[in-house]
Amino acid sequence: MYRPRIIPVLLLKNNGLVKSIQFKNHKYIGDPMNAVRIYNELEADEIIFLDIEATKNNRCVDVQLVKDIGEEANMPFGVGGGINSLSQIEKLIHAGAEKVVICSEALHRPEFIQEASQEFGSSTIAVCMDVGKSFFGGTKLYSHSGSKAHSIELESFAKKMQDFGAGELIIQSIVQDGKMTGYNHEISAAVAKKINIPVTVLGGAGTMEDIKSLHQQHPFNGYAAGSLFVYQGKHRGVLINYPSQEIKVKSTTLL
Repeated sequence: MYRPRIIPVLLLKNNGLVKSIQFKNHKYIGDPMNAVRIYNELEADEIIFLDIEATKNNRCVDVQLVKDIGEEANMPFGVGGGINSLSQIEKLIHAGAEKVVICSEALHRPEFIQEASQEFGSSTIAVCMDVGKSFFGGTKLYSHSGSKAHSIELESFAKKMQDFGAGELIIQSIVQDGKMTGYNHEISAAVAKKINIPVTVLGGAGTMEDIKSLHQQHPFNGYAAGSLFVYQGKHRGVLINYPSQEIKVKSTTLL
């Protein structure tokens, strides 16, 4: 029976872990290596690490940190943050990352995705679409950790990324980020209908029921979350967690 991937997404700031709400108010939650060890024990499907300040500071996610994660992690992991050259991707893959996640450079220089996929293979290249509101109530794509808006139609951009060789799209809702009130069903489904490559949704999950609900309406290849896997209870006590295999199967089985 097919079961989608369930993926913790961990945000890096100064090589520490932080959590945000709508890409703001970042709260320090701990050491990334400790989180990796816990997710090893909990048998996570996959982990994604995103350096939220790399692009704004004109640098790439720390290769040494990626190497440290690679030496510790028992599961596949992806990394993102400030990636804008083939040499950076090569270093990150050699450091242990299974794939790289590219957002800002895909918007500013879409042909980079084509160059990267041709050099390293589509399965290595994931494109993250940070989707937020426009001033007029519509939707826009954002780069630079949600600080720069782009007037690009979502479905057209997704199709272009597929045509340029991206192996996966991660659709992240800025509006839902950190709120733990559920995913944005409509935007993710509308984009996914236009492409054939795997789609992972991110932003807003607060319970496993949120994943089950979305999967029953619009089955995706992956369901990613941050707060769901690092907080416990309404007071958001920090507790790195991950569902058991039994819970994952029950929560994502179509009725």
